[in-house]
Amino acid sequence: AALQKLRGTSDLSAELEEMLAEQAAVKGQRAKNPWELFQNPALRWQLLSIVVLSSAMQLCGNDSMYSYAAYVFQEAGIPQDKIPYVVIGTGSCELITSVTCNMIIDYAGRRPLLLGGYIFMAGWAIVFMVALSQQTQISWMPYLSMACIFAYILSFGIGPAGVTGVLPTEVFDQMSRPAAYMICGSLLWFNLFLVGTAFPFIVKSLAHFCYIPFLVVCVCTALYVWFFLPETKGKSFLEISEEFRKRNFKTKTRAGFYKGPEEIKTTTL
Repeated sequence: AALQKLRGTSDLSAELEEMLAEQAAVKGQRAKNPWELFQNPALRWQLLSIVVLSSAMQLCGNDSMYSYAAYVFQEAGIPQDKIPYVVIGTGSCELITSVTCNMIIDYAGRRPLLLGGYIFMAGWAIVFMVALSQQTQISWMPYLSMACIFAYILSFGIGPAGVTGVLPTEVFDQMSRPAAYMICGSLLWFNLFLVGTAFPFIVKSLAHFCYIPFLVVCVCTALYVWFFLPETKGKSFLEISEEFRKRNFKTKTRAGFYKGPEEIKTTTL
């Protein structure tokens, strides 16, 4: 009854079947602790995926954009007393796009949103650094910098901000999800502290090119998503688990074979 009220429909047979199948798969198990996830080889790639994506959420430099926002808006000619409201507007854009992402995630898919978000952020980071370096030479560069701030934050909100939070639910079973979310939350706060502490030194060292480390993070995360993260859209938990199981237990032998727990297949090296 609660599920019918939540979904707004009475046809829940497929979802209930998936939930019962997952419940049967973990029957007799207890909830896992965070350190147990690191010790379990069957969760190796699931854990690596959430570690990479949760870390990239802060290391991509989205929050650092707000550090530059007041300076850029001032150079663009916005009155000093109006700048705080414009900065609030950039945060509102992130909130709106995050909500929008959750509305379209089941249509667009997880991988395209993550890929698009990080690729666009990498592109805007390049444009932003160029605009900052030319801000005093070309009169309209502050406006380009301002556009980059909004575009960077919008790209973050429509992709990484909306997708990263739901992935632990889709790639971990019921016994592992609480521990997985503990790891994600810890990484988010640790990396936020790391970026907040290191960013002034990065700016001092690299000046207008201070976004190079964040550019590298965005590119590397996009490559990880492209090569290693399976699409979870429209798949049951058991189907997703099977994809990760093949990756977790695939090992190369001296004879040139790849052996899984239930299969051995020849590959061309």
